[in-house]
Amino acid sequence: MRILRTLLVLLAVGILGAAPPAAQVTIKLIAINDFHGYIEPSETFALPDPADPPKTVREPVGGAAYLATAIAGLKAENRRNVVVGAGDMVGASPLDSALFHDEPTIQALSTMGLEYTSVGNHEFDEGKAELLRKQRGGCRPAGKIGTDTCMFGTTFAGAKYRYLAANVIDEATGKTLFAPYAIKYFDAGNGKRVGIAFIGAVLKDTPTVTTAFGVRGLRFTDEATAINALLPAIYAQGVHAVVVLIHQGIATKVGYNDPTCAGADGDLLPILNKLDRSIRLVLSGHTHHAYLCASGQGTNNPHVFYTSAGRYGQIVSDINVSLDVATGAIANISARNELVVNDKGPNPLAATLPAVSPDAGIAALVARYVTAAAPLVNRVIGHITSDITLDGEEVEHGGSGETAMGDIIADARIAATNAPPQSAAIAFINGDGIRSFLRYQSSTLPRAPGDITFGEVYNVEPFGDLLYTETLTGAQIITLLDEQWIGKKEVRLLGASSGFSYAWDPSKPDGASKLVPDSVKFKGKPLDLAAGYRVTVDGFLADGGDAYVVLRQGTQKAAGPIDLSALDAYITAHSPLAPLPLDRIVRLK
Repeated sequence: MRILRTLLVLLAVGILGAAPPAAQVTIKLIAINDFHGYIEPSETFALPDPADPPKTVREPVGGAAYLATAIAGLKAENRRNVVVGAGDMVGASPLDSALFHDEPTIQALSTMGLEYTSVGNHEFDEGKAELLRKQRGGCRPAGKIGTDTCMFGTTFAGAKYRYLAANVIDEATGKTLFAPYAIKYFDAGNGKRVGIAFIGAVLKDTPTVTTAFGVRGLRFTDEATAINALLPAIYAQGVHAVVVLIHQGIATKVGYNDPTCAGADGDLLPILNKLDRSIRLVLSGHTHHAYLCASGQGTNNPHVFYTSAGRYGQIVSDINVSLDVATGAIANISARNELVVNDKGPNPLAATLPAVSPDAGIAALVARYVTAAAPLVNRVIGHITSDITLDGEEVEHGGSGETAMGDIIADARIAATNAPPQSAAIAFINGDGIRSFLRYQSSTLPRAPGDITFGEVYNVEPFGDLLYTETLTGAQIITLLDEQWIGKKEVRLLGASSGFSYAWDPSKPDGASKLVPDSVKFKGKPLDLAAGYRVTVDGFLADGGDAYVVLRQGTQKAAGPIDLSALDAYITAHSPLAPLPLDRIVRLK
C-alpha cells in the first residue's frame, strides 16, 4: 500500500514522466487589417536610413503571396494559432481585385488561413446583399465598374473566414447582420482546453463614411455598449479571454513597432475607455496607421493592449497571448509588428529585412486575375512629367492639407462638369477619398517612365462614385469649409479646384473651425455670402459623408459622370501633365 501511495505521489509531481498540467499556455494571434484588396504589391514603406537617420529609405512591401508566406512562418512557430482581421479586407481595392468584386482577395485570404474578421466600413461599399454574398458565395453580374464574377468556370464559394459584427443590426430582422462573436478553443494538454472569444465591431459612424446605399436597412450602434453586453454570455460558457476586433483606430507620432505609442490620439480611445476592464486585448484598424500600444496609452485603462497592422498587407501583427489554464484568463501579452518585405523592388535593408518568398499557390491565383485584368489595368491613358504626390496632406505633421494630387482631381471634376446642365464653378475632393498618387517611375508596372495607366488612375479614386453638381450659397460654402474641423480629430482637408483659395490657422482649438475669416476667395475676389455657386462633389460627399452635412442642403442637383471617368479624361486631355503649384490652401505659421 505504501509503495502504491509513493507511486501515485511520484506520478503527481512528474518524476516518472507524467508532466504536471501547465499553468499557462501561449496562443499566437496573427493579425491584419485594412487589406483593401491589395493582392499585388504596389507600394513601399519608409524607414529611417541607418547610415543617415534623418533620411529615409523605402522597402518594397506587401502582396498576397508574400503575406501568405509571412503568416505561414508565424503559424509554424506555434501550433496553437489563429489568424484574425480588423476589417476592410475588401473595398477601395485595385482593379485586379475590384473588377471581380473582390473575389480574388477573398479567395487569397481564405487560402492563407484568415479565420475571423470584423466588418469594416468598406465591406459595405456595395450594400448588404453583396456583403452577404461575399460571405456565403454565389455569382453576381457586372456593376458600374467591374465584370462578371465566378471567373475561370468556377462558382465563387464565399469567404472561408467568418465576418463578425456585434454592433451592426439588420433592421429587417432586428438581429446582428453577422454573428457578434466567435470562440476558438485550443488544446492546453492533459485533457484540458482553453478558449478565446473574438468580438467584432465597426465604427458606429459607418453611415457617415459610406454611401447611403451601402448601409441601407442597417443600424450601427455604440461599439463599447455592444461589446460589453456580450460578456455575460461568453463568460457563462467558461471562456474568460476576450479579444476585440474593431474597425476603428488612432494615429501615433512614433514608428510602427514602437511600444511607447507616443502621441496616441484618435476615435478608438473613447471606446477603449468604456470597455469592460476584463478585456485586455484589442486589435484595431481603419486609420491605416500601424502601432503597438502595450499599456493603454491615451486611455484611462493601463491594462489594455491594442495594436494595428497598418494597411494593404504591408505589416502583420505577431501577438503572443498567455492564458492561465486554470481560469482561462489572459495572463500576459507580447507583440511585434513585422514588415512583409517582398522581392519586387530594390531592398536597401536586405541584411536586416530580407524579402520573404512568395507562396506559389497564392501567386498563381493572383496571376490568373492579374492576367484577366491586364488589358484594362495596363492601358496607358496619359503622361506626367514628375510625381504628382500627396505631400502636404497630413496637417498633423505640418502640412497645409493641399496636395498636388488633390488639385488635379478637383480640376478634373470641374472640366467634367463645367457645361450645362451642371455648369460647375467650384469642385471639391475629400482628402480621405484620395487613395493613392501618380508616380513618374514604377518598379512594379510594365510601363515607361512618365506613362500613366488606367489601373494607376483607378487606384487614386477606386470608388466609382457619380459626380453631383449643386447650388450652394457663399455662406453655405463657408459652413462646408468649417465642417473640415468641427467635431473632428484627424483632419484631411478638402482639395479645391483652380481659382478657389482659403487660409486656416493651426493655433485655433482642435474640434472647432480653424478657417481664417475673410480668407475665402473665388477668382481672386472675396466669396459673396449671398450669391449662389455651382459646386461639384462626389456622391459620397453629396450625401453628407464624413459629416459634411451642409452638402445635403444644396439645390438644383444634377448628376454627372463617374469620378474616375473625369480623372481619366482630364489626364488624357492635359498630357503631359505636371504638378501644379500648391497655392490654394494656406496654413498660417
